[in-house]
Amino acid sequence: MIKKHQIYKKDKWNMMTVEVQGRYLVLREISDQWGEETHTFMSRPALMQWAENRFPKENYTDNEEEWIEIMKAFKEV
Repeated sequence: MIKKHQIYKKDKWNMMTVEVQGRYLVLREISDQWGEETHTFMSRPALMQWAENRFPKENYTDNEEEWIEIMKAFKEV
C-alpha cells in the first residue's frame, strides 16, 4: 500500500510529495524551473538529513514559520 504525504504545494508546478512504498520513501519535487526530481530514501533519518540540507534554516530567517511547517510535514511522514 502506498501512502502519499504532501510536504508543500504552491500551485500545480511547485510542490513536493513523499510516498511511503513499503520500506522506501520516494520524494517527488516538481518545480517550474527544474521540472520533476525524484529521490528514493531507505530510512526516515536519511530523508530528514536531506530535508535539512535542502531547506537550511538560514535561508528562512525572514519567514521562519514556513520552515517550521516544512520540517513538521517531513516529520509526519
